[in-house]
Amino acid sequence: MYNVKSNKAQEFINHEEIIETLSWAQEHKSNRALIESILEKAKNFKGLTHREAAVLLDCDIPDLNEKMKSLAKQIKEKIYGKRIVLFAPLYLSNHCINGCVYCPYHSKNTHIQRKKLTQEEIRKEVIALQDMGHKRLALEAGEHPHMNPLDYILESIETIYSIKHKNGAIRRVNVNIAACEVEDYRKLKDAGIGTYILFQETYNKEAYEKLHPYGPKSNYDYHTEAMDRAMDGGIDDVGIGVLFGLNLYRYDFTGLLMHAEHLEAAKGVGPHTISVPRIRNADDVDASSFSNAIDDETFAKIAAVIRIAVPYTGMIISTRESKASREKVLELGVSQLSGASKTSVGGYAGTEDAVEADEENTKQFDISDNRTLDEIINWLVSMDYIPSFCTACYREGRTGDRFMTLAKDGQISNCCQPNALMTLKEYLMDYASSDTRLKGERLIAKEILNVPNLKIRAIAEKNLVNIGSGQRDFRF
Repeated sequence: MYNVKSNKAQEFINHEEIIETLSWAQEHKSNRALIESILEKAKNFKGLTHREAAVLLDCDIPDLNEKMKSLAKQIKEKIYGKRIVLFAPLYLSNHCINGCVYCPYHSKNTHIQRKKLTQEEIRKEVIALQDMGHKRLALEAGEHPHMNPLDYILESIETIYSIKHKNGAIRRVNVNIAACEVEDYRKLKDAGIGTYILFQETYNKEAYEKLHPYGPKSNYDYHTEAMDRAMDGGIDDVGIGVLFGLNLYRYDFTGLLMHAEHLEAAKGVGPHTISVPRIRNADDVDASSFSNAIDDETFAKIAAVIRIAVPYTGMIISTRESKASREKVLELGVSQLSGASKTSVGGYAGTEDAVEADEENTKQFDISDNRTLDEIINWLVSMDYIPSFCTACYREGRTGDRFMTLAKDGQISNCCQPNALMTLKEYLMDYASSDTRLKGERLIAKEILNVPNLKIRAIAEKNLVNIGSGQRDFRF
């Protein structure tokens, strides 16, 4: 039985409820009056139910689909402005005991090189990332209780935060590791992580168990209930997602929104981020063998409806997506991008030949956007987006429900806009090419005038001058 507040996976992600929702959405996909009423409701920025969102996803009325895109753009602009947060993944280890059929790290893959970074190697990777300009990382590691125990993850986080190279510093470490116990999440919280990220891959239990034939991750209930345990362990910000292409996209889209609804209902605050990756080729993995792949148009519509349905949740698009694909979904609701990413263990530091060898032998999947971070920053500012390296809310305690309250009240813009501009200024001064710096300075001069609070604007303008003189790390 469906129960949004239940702590049992098969009740808050209820199969029968999803099937009924999909059937209802198909039945009403051409119902103009209903769809118009749903779009009208969405204009209040309060979000939608999973059933309402499912109808929008299935809508086959061309002019209403265009209205949908327009509304997604409006919501994105209202809540996030033109800010785009940048981050990079850091792969610590690809040792894994799971059997996930879509991932080359599965334990039976004998021709992938297994590697685990030492703390000294992590230090070198972090310095390389700092030298690009990154301030925010997402830690990745395979699930292996002996090779990658929690103590190793905790030690790695401590190492990362300790490294200060030139003007560089990692100010927020997000963590994407296997499902844990509540006590483990308390330890991650105490270590100062930002967001705990764990993708469901698919919400269809039958499909999930086929895709995960063995290993700890094969336990559907334990995996699906991980976010509840994380929040019980004190972690305010959690990130959810599915891997589109593994299962029917309508099913997983509905499950994803039901998960967000559950966290809001049971824990008082929904997910901090939602990720929408698509399956890609990798060693031992042929993406074309998965028959549920979605095209770019469907992908863009999913992004638009998610933005409408969960307006205050950040949406992440990684370098799995091409430049063209990322550009298409940016305006529809995406608020975070990875940049200059390596999906290999040890992919950032060392000689060019060594980096290429690591990328070839240890990477998790093929990336589609291979541009440097400076090229991505240049691209964003050329489209009038504000690249942001801001981590202020995390460090000022504006997480979980505190962040959501400020966002819903509209007050977050007085923090986010100047913080984004100040971190962009830092990037321009320390890392940017001359062309990127020129374009970025023009953007800052224009966008600082859009900070609504005049007092905060004046302080931000002073801080921008001080950053130009060599000072760093101002924040509201």
